[in-house]
Amino acid sequence: MNCEAGGWHFSFAGSKTASLSMSLWLTLVAPSMAEDVSVEALVVKSQPIFEEVSLSGTLTSPHLSLVSTQIAGLVEKILADATDEVKAGQPLLMLDSELSSIALEAAKARLESARQTYQDSQRRYREAQALVGDKSIAQSEVDARMAQMGIDAARLKEAEVEVQNQQARLARHTIRAPFDGVISRRLVDIGEWVAPGEGLVELVGRERLWVDFQVPQRFYPLLGGDSKVQLRFDALPGLTLEKTPLGRVPLSSGSARTFLLRVEMQRSKLASLIPGMSSNAVLQLDLKRENVVVPRDALIRYPDGRISVWVSQKHVSFGQSAEVVERMVNLGLGFGDWVEITSGLAANELVVVKGNEALREGKTVRFLAYEKGR
Repeated sequence: MNCEAGGWHFSFAGSKTASLSMSLWLTLVAPSMAEDVSVEALVVKSQPIFEEVSLSGTLTSPHLSLVSTQIAGLVEKILADATDEVKAGQPLLMLDSELSSIALEAAKARLESARQTYQDSQRRYREAQALVGDKSIAQSEVDARMAQMGIDAARLKEAEVEVQNQQARLARHTIRAPFDGVISRRLVDIGEWVAPGEGLVELVGRERLWVDFQVPQRFYPLLGGDSKVQLRFDALPGLTLEKTPLGRVPLSSGSARTFLLRVEMQRSKLASLIPGMSSNAVLQLDLKRENVVVPRDALIRYPDGRISVWVSQKHVSFGQSAEVVERMVNLGLGFGDWVEITSGLAANELVVVKGNEALREGKTVRFLAYEKGR
């Protein structure tokens, strides 16, 4: 059997000779038939460097109130209970108002009497004024009637104020929610006597929530308007929120060497958030310096501690091929999916990110644009 390939001529006289000849033919021909391996790569740039700080905190509400009464009374009705969501002004409990209702009616009766008396004083004063011109009445009598009219006017005002007072007392027999929220506890029951200042229900606001973190004091100078916090909640796996800190308290705890950092949440945008949830967060602090960074996937780590990346030996465009070389690097800070390279790599070099596990020195590969998350 004869075979020609690439200008070479082989004669297979026997099985052993044929096997040896075929092996030699595959060795010579196969490399020329293989295509370049495709890898994903990116051109590294110098970027701002961030330091990440892990934090833990608890979701709390700025509105937490033990709703109490301003007057003493007997609990007559309970209109809202634990777990109920209520609106500001919504009735929560009612106290027995029988005596206050009676007092209000009595005050209204006194008001009407005072009004009639004042109107009579006005009439008598006008009559006296009409008679003073023809000397049918003494000036002193006119003055006395005018003084009496002033006294009756004051008594009328006093009666009006007393009605307002009784109306206000009666209104206070209905205990209302001071703000929107959810009732976490009810502390009294029907038939109980309650006194002013005694807690009746515990109300927690839910619309505006805070997460408070204690941050090591050495990071205080690094916080700025561009600082970001990535929050995760144990009760809501898979949810990540990025927020800008609401504020920081410029007072360090003497024992813990920490300061308070507060992040505000709007529950209207995420109804599943409730006070008391634990939160883990990563605080990103801009260090105000730049360096070359690469994705974590670009790093090759060796058991002896060495770390390397694969780079193109020459400048090529995506879709083109070139040989790769392994480059040992030193790492700086890591943040998110990126790692700072302090030495061993320069900006604008083409670095392999995916497909770098089986590369070898001098291997020719075809470079594709790196697509994160693919």
